Amino acid sequence: MRRFDDVEYAVVPGFRPLELDLYLPDAVSAAGTVEVPVIVHVHGGGWRRGSRRHPLPRLGEDFYPAMVRAGFAVAAIDYRLSGEATYPAAADDVRAAVEAVAEVMAPHGVRAGQVFLWGDSAGAHLALLAALTGSAVAGAVAWFPVTDLTAMPDPVDPGTREALFLGAPAAEVPDLAREASPIHHVRADAPPVLVMHGDSDTMVPTAQSVDFTTAQTAAGGSAQLVLVPGASHFWDGAEDVPALQQESLVFLQKLVTP
Repeated sequence: MRRFDDVEYAVVPGFRPLELDLYLPDAVSAAGTVEVPVIVHVHGGGWRRGSRRHPLPRLGEDFYPAMVRAGFAVAAIDYRLSGEATYPAAADDVRAAVEAVAEVMAPHGVRAGQVFLWGDSAGAHLALLAALTGSAVAGAVAWFPVTDLTAMPDPVDPGTREALFLGAPAAEVPDLAREASPIHHVRADAPPVLVMHGDSDTMVPTAQSVDFTTAQTAAGGSAQLVLVPGASHFWDGAEDVPALQQESLVFLQKLVTP
């Protein structure tokens, strides 16, 4: 595996450069390039904190290398947090990263094949939103996502993560909250998604994933739901977290076309 840190993928006037870290396979073809499917990973942190350098603690340093061993390149991205810019900034950044992966990978002898999105918590929300609203991706994995900002607890509290992300409580900006909610963008021609959620999550209600997959399926789209027994947010209480990553990788591998 080859790793390239601090790769700039977009510049937004007035903000810091947007960067990602690339994790690429060692192989390069005799012609100088090899085509590899790509996972764009979007970290969590309540849209307020977090970093591409800090994946889920229970997965540790092998999280991205395991994706490469499974046959993918990885672009682990940072995006503007809610203290820097409110919605739609973070969603725009995820879309920009998807559009940029081919360009940033090319100098390293790797051509981007199909692109997939994968996120956890707030990152899963952004991954689903990008997948459903125009990003050219072939599939998405969402771990314990927020899918409906209008249905989260405390919709009138200006101090919630959701209110800080939107710039106001969801109850005060219902149209904006709906626009920012993946559940309100379900469609028959959306890329396939795998949603995984702990059945004991006290931070993001399990109903967020149940209702989303029900709505996406009813719209004629492809959505699989896995409820993890005993697990809360960040997979606390889950018996085998690496197995959840492996199940997610198998889901994406089945979507890769020759």
